[in-house]
Amino acid sequence: MTTSPAASEHQYTDRLTGQVRAETFYGDALLRHLLPEQCEEPAFLYRWLTETRWPTKLLSVLNYDLPLGHHFTGQRQFLQRAGVDLDECVKRPEEFRSAREVFERQIRFWLVRPMEPDPATVVAPCDSRLLLGSLAPDSRLHIKQKLFGVRGLLGDTVWPARFEDGDFAVFRLTPELYHHNHCPVTGRVVDFFAVDGQFHSCHPRALVSVTEAYGKNRRVVTILDTDVPGGSQVGLVAMVEVVALMIGQIEQRYSTERYDDPQPVRVGDTLERGCVKSLFRPGSSTVVLLMQRGRVEFEPDLLRNRQAGVRSHFTRGLGEAAGETQVRVRMTIGRRLTERVSP
Repeated sequence: MTTSPAASEHQYTDRLTGQVRAETFYGDALLRHLLPEQCEEPAFLYRWLTETRWPTKLLSVLNYDLPLGHHFTGQRQFLQRAGVDLDECVKRPEEFRSAREVFERQIRFWLVRPMEPDPATVVAPCDSRLLLGSLAPDSRLHIKQKLFGVRGLLGDTVWPARFEDGDFAVFRLTPELYHHNHCPVTGRVVDFFAVDGQFHSCHPRALVSVTEAYGKNRRVVTILDTDVPGGSQVGLVAMVEVVALMIGQIEQRYSTERYDDPQPVRVGDTLERGCVKSLFRPGSSTVVLLMQRGRVEFEPDLLRNRQAGVRSHFTRGLGEAAGETQVRVRMTIGRRLTERVSP
């Protein structure tokens, strides 16, 4: 079956400009073969790629660790084709030696990713495409548990009951974007753990074709209590960092001053909103934020974009309006509700 361009196109709204853009996918033709439309069972090759670690490591090396070559090294044209804004980078263009170095680049976020000073705001943890939703059936943002179920996502722990009717925000990173994650809120770490899993692609087609893909992938979970002195006062927030195809590692690098003196994340630590928290090693990947019911109100423009009539794999796969918005790290995505909704 041949898929028409309109049916295969995936669009999102750029928050900075308000324009609707079409996403260019890496390896889209192969994925269409491995995960055809209306197919619930992934092809054997796709299962093999995602269920064992060494294929994803091999793909990562082939795509990111080979030298750029003397005729590419430091060339502005190569980095621009990768979608990198050279003016943002800490390194000079001529200092990049491989695609991995481009992928793991540091940016001058203190200058190019300004953050609203209001401590009662929740900010985007990464440069990404954002999809908002709710786990509560009576919410206008309710999305059926296709992308994940809260119990599957958080594992066999005490935490699912605290978020099972809450709101969520899914931040989907694509390979060309800045891949450091920042803290979305200020709060004390009350739990921190890893959940083993697979390496499903974060391509939207894959996410709506594989039931609860986020809950099947390897992930790191950080539970933050923001109702502490100096905290954001938005209740408990779960930050779930999810690996994907060609991502085998999430490195915790918390730093209160730019990228200086990075530290591991530990239970009992207080993390500050907007600070660098971690780094995804190469590939595409996702951050999921879970928030308790009635504690955060999402920004109006993001809610409008979710309902916008863009062509989207999520809308087709979920059967409801589910438009994404491209956001930048440390942008405000929500605010503390002064009047809490009763559970």
